[in-house]
Amino acid sequence: MHELPITESILNIALRHAQQAAATRITDLHLVIGKLSYVVDDSVQFYWDMIAKGTIAEGAQLHFQRVPAEMLCLDCNHRYAPDDETLACPNCQSVRVKVAAGDEFRLESIDVETNEAPTPISLEK
Repeated sequence: MHELPITESILNIALRHAQQAAATRITDLHLVIGKLSYVVDDSVQFYWDMIAKGTIAEGAQLHFQRVPAEMLCLDCNHRYAPDDETLACPNCQSVRVKVAAGDEFRLESIDVETNEAPTPISLEK
């Protein structure tokens, strides 16, 4: 159920950037989602189809890029992909670890149409 407010935020961000670009239509949204973020693609798509109706984003295609989990051991500085059993470092067995990747969730870019031509809008800083 937490996907509804997330999807509403995505729509608001996309509409704001599209308006700044004088877009007539949003065609595609590119989302980056880490494995550890626990965001369900199908739920986001379901809510998107409902809340985008009647906006310039109606019918826009959502593209999901999944980022695998990666941990960093704070004792030996080893980067690794955790297994399903433990988060402990496979190099030194330390449990003093932090997430290095995989908890991301962001709208990376949107593709819009203007009266002139299709235009990609990157949202990366």
